[in-house]
Amino acid sequence: MAMLNTETPSQAHAALDQYPTAELVNVFVDDQFQAVEAVRKAAPRIAAAVAAALPRMEAGGRLIYVGAGTSGRLGVLDSVELYPTFSWPHGRAVALLAGGSDAMFVAVEGAEDDAVQGGADLEGVNVGPDDVVLAIAASGGTPYVLGAIRAARAVGALTIGFANNPDAPVTQEAEIGITLDTGPEVVSGSTRLKAGTSQKIALNTFSSALMVRLNKVYGNLMVDLKATNAKLVRRAIRLTSFATGADEEAARAVLEQCGFHVKTAIVALSKQTSVEQAQALLEAARGSVRQALA
Repeated sequence: MAMLNTETPSQAHAALDQYPTAELVNVFVDDQFQAVEAVRKAAPRIAAAVAAALPRMEAGGRLIYVGAGTSGRLGVLDSVELYPTFSWPHGRAVALLAGGSDAMFVAVEGAEDDAVQGGADLEGVNVGPDDVVLAIAASGGTPYVLGAIRAARAVGALTIGFANNPDAPVTQEAEIGITLDTGPEVVSGSTRLKAGTSQKIALNTFSSALMVRLNKVYGNLMVDLKATNAKLVRRAIRLTSFATGADEEAARAVLEQCGFHVKTAIVALSKQTSVEQAQALLEAARGSVRQALA
């Protein structure tokens, strides 16, 4: 472990515990910029992952996130946010966390060391060739995650590995490896810091770009959201009004006819047609608002 960048003590902050509080805070904040740079360098690999995942999602596949500790919790976070943001079905965003769901809130010691369980957990969700498995591990050598990768590859699923150390097993064994080389942490080995930040950025980038390619966005508008609370209802009205030029009263009236589905309301208002015809146009356009309006 001493050879890993993420485990190597930072030479820049050997006297961290003696810093004045203002300096201490600035050090933690400034160190996060390295997370952004690490993801920027990995951008071509993330783009390749999006391109490889797209046909599998179009074929009805699922995104399956696998990780342990902070990495696993970040996978859970990305998976659960896809439904309210993009109406991505709950059943098509699955998160597996070493130690089970309880490990989301309480550390389950030793769970990450079980490669057999990683494979068994993946098999337990009936992984198939149309699925995309996102394997996340800061060290890049977590046995639970490696077990899941091997089980996924055995059935032909696409595997994408994220790690924070170069030449890590997770990135080498996955079909597409994404290295987020964030280097030593301010607090030695605490990968909940910039390593975790880089994983959050990379996962956000991957899943958001994938959803754009799946026609979940019109321009840069979130037109496939689920209006599940008052805030999101107001957002749906504003988005529809912005996209069509209709006033908010007219936007709400059409949204109420289509279950507050922004895509449908935009097409209906723009084409001056019924909600039913707008839905048919969207279906013919594979969900693309732009094509439905053409």
